[in-house]
Amino acid sequence: MKLRAGYELHYDFPQPTPLMLMLNVHFSRVSDLAVPDHIVVNPSVPLSGYRDSFGNWCTRLVAPAGAFMISSDFEVRDSGLPDPAVTKGWQVGVEHLPDDALVFLLASRFCDCDRLLDLAWTLFGTAEPGLGRVRAVCDFVHNHIAFGYEHASVGRSASQAYEDRRGVCRDYAHLAVAFCRALNIPARYCTGYLSDIGTPLPHAAGDFAAWFEAYIGGEWQMFDPRNNTPRMGRVLIARGRDAADVAITTTFGVNTLKSFKVWTDEVV
Repeated sequence: MKLRAGYELHYDFPQPTPLMLMLNVHFSRVSDLAVPDHIVVNPSVPLSGYRDSFGNWCTRLVAPAGAFMISSDFEVRDSGLPDPAVTKGWQVGVEHLPDDALVFLLASRFCDCDRLLDLAWTLFGTAEPGLGRVRAVCDFVHNHIAFGYEHASVGRSASQAYEDRRGVCRDYAHLAVAFCRALNIPARYCTGYLSDIGTPLPHAAGDFAAWFEAYIGGEWQMFDPRNNTPRMGRVLIARGRDAADVAITTTFGVNTLKSFKVWTDEVV
């Protein structure tokens, strides 16, 4: 099937302001693009790009003073199948992990696994190492946090999400990532598009989604503690240690986000 996806962000800047954007589809899905995911800005300004240390494509620009819009509208081919089942589940010993996985064992700004170390082993220490523990983490996080857009907080860490017991998809992902790292399982935060195809009506307003990947069975495998069930129409944008590494937009100055719209719909 094909998905039509995109976004429209309307800002107001009191003065020229530098921005960094992480809004392009991840290089692992670029070959699936049927219509390019070009970033369009209005008014027009020069854009430049670079690859960050995690392999994500980033865009730089300076927004002019006044109203400013960032948008894209593209199509991407998708299997139309639910998320693949995870079947390889052994836990790789830390001494055998690939070098580039080690950073995903460490505490980060929002995934403060050092604060959750004792709790993680108390809750999940008896679960089967590897896949068994990751699934136990996902089940716990899914049931522990109450979802609500009104609960969103840009500064909430994993340990705070555990205490608050409420949040949005990034909080589910942060808490699950922190628990996995505390259990010596490398875990990395993911952000992207996720359609509502196959889910009951009514559908909420579109938004970007967050999930995570754990290194088990000798490879990175995807988990979604917010939904905790296979979903269709998932398109990766970026991966990092936590949400701070993969912010959709980073602005270096005063600004007002006037409106925000995201869509991920099946092309029929």
